[in-house]
Amino acid sequence: MFRSLRNYNYRLFASGGVISNGGTWMQRTAQDWLVLDLAHGRGSALGVTVALQFLPTMLFGMFGGVIADRYPKRRILVVAQTLMGVLALTMGVLVITGTAQVWHVYAMAFTLGLVSCVEVPTRQSFVVEMVGRQDLPNAIALNSSTFNLARVVGPAVAGLLISWIGTGPIFVLNAVSFAAVITGLALMRTSELRSPEPVPRGKGQLREGLRYVGGRPDLLLPLLLVAFMAIFAQSFSTSIALMAKQAFGAGASSFGVASSAFAVGAFGGALLAARRVKPSRRFLIAGALCFGLFQVLAGLAPAYGAFLLLLVPAGMAMITVNTTANTMVQLGASPEMRGRVMGIYVLVFTGGAPIGAPLVGWLSELAGPRVSVVAAGVLSMCGVCLAVLVTRMVAARAAAREESAREQIVRGAAAAA
Repeated sequence: MFRSLRNYNYRLFASGGVISNGGTWMQRTAQDWLVLDLAHGRGSALGVTVALQFLPTMLFGMFGGVIADRYPKRRILVVAQTLMGVLALTMGVLVITGTAQVWHVYAMAFTLGLVSCVEVPTRQSFVVEMVGRQDLPNAIALNSSTFNLARVVGPAVAGLLISWIGTGPIFVLNAVSFAAVITGLALMRTSELRSPEPVPRGKGQLREGLRYVGGRPDLLLPLLLVAFMAIFAQSFSTSIALMAKQAFGAGASSFGVASSAFAVGAFGGALLAARRVKPSRRFLIAGALCFGLFQVLAGLAPAYGAFLLLLVPAGMAMITVNTTANTMVQLGASPEMRGRVMGIYVLVFTGGAPIGAPLVGWLSELAGPRVSVVAAGVLSMCGVCLAVLVTRMVAARAAAREESAREQIVRGAAAAA
C-alpha cells in the first residue's frame, strides 16, 4: 500500500503535501463560511466564489500543460507555491483588519485559479518523475490519501477555529503551511528525478495535445467521464455547506464535521486504490455511477445523522473515479505529451465548476438545497452514460478507419501482383 514511499524525493513531496493540504482545506472551509457571512447567507455568492476559482482553468488550463512540458517542473512548483502563500497571507490580513469584502474574496479566488492553471498539471505530471511508471498508480493513490487525510482534519479544525478566533487567522496559517512544500522541493535529489527533456517552444503544441487525446479512446474515456461528472461533483462542497446551513440549521462546527465525513470516505477509497496495481475501466464507470447515486440519497436524507453517513460512501466513490481516471491518463500518455495531457485532464476536472457551482447555488435559492443536490446526482449519472456512449462511438469510428486502411493496402498489393 505504501510502496512508492521508498523513493526519497516522493517522501519529501508527500510529507510536505500533508501539511500544505491541511492548511488548504482549512482555508477552503474558512473561505466558504466567510463568503456566507459577508453575503448574508446567499448561496449564489458562494457559487460565484467557487466558479471564479475554477474559471481560469476553464479558460487557460491547457496552456498550463504546455508550460509544464516546456520548463523544469520542480522550479515551476516552487514559484507557484510561493504565490499561493502570498495570496493566503494577503486575504488573512484583510479579514483580521476588518476590511475584507465579498469582492476581495472573489479577486483572491480568481487569482488563485490563475496560479492553479500551471501548478496543478505540473504537480500531477511531476509524480512520475519521482517514482517511475511502476509505482505511479500507488503514488497517485497515496497523493489522494494525503489530500483527503487533510480533508478529514482540515475542515473539522477550521470549524472549531472559526468559532474561537474567526476566519482571518486560518488564512494566515495556510500561508505558513506552504513553506513545507517549498522546503521539500528544495531538498530533493535532482539526480534521482526521471525528468524528460523539456519540449522546445514551437507553434501548434496545444493543438497537438488535443489531436493526441482525440485519437486515443483509452485516454478519451476517463477524460470525458470526468468532464461530465465534474460539472456537478466539484460543486458538492458547496452543496454540503448549503445542506448544513439551510436544510439542517447547523453551525460552523457542524459544517466542518460534514465536510470531514465526506473526506473520511474519500480517504478510505484512496487507501483501497493504493492496493490496486492496474486501473480498471469497469471500476471507473461503476465508481462514477455510485457517486451520482449517493448524491441523490444524501439530498433525500431525513436527518443530519443520516446525511453524514451517506457522505462517507459518496466520498469513497468520488475518489475512486479521480484516482482511477488520473492513473489511466498518466500511464497512457507518452512522457513528452504528459504535461499537455494532464493540462487537458485538469481542465475537464475543474472546468465544470464554473457551470455547476452557480447552477447549484441558483437552484438552491429557487427550490431549496435538497432539490439542487438530488438534481446534481441525477445529472451526474446521465453524464456518465453519455461519456461511455461517446467513447464507444469514437472507438468504433477509429476501428472502421483502421479496417478501411488495411483493405486499401490489400487491394494495392493485389493490384501490384
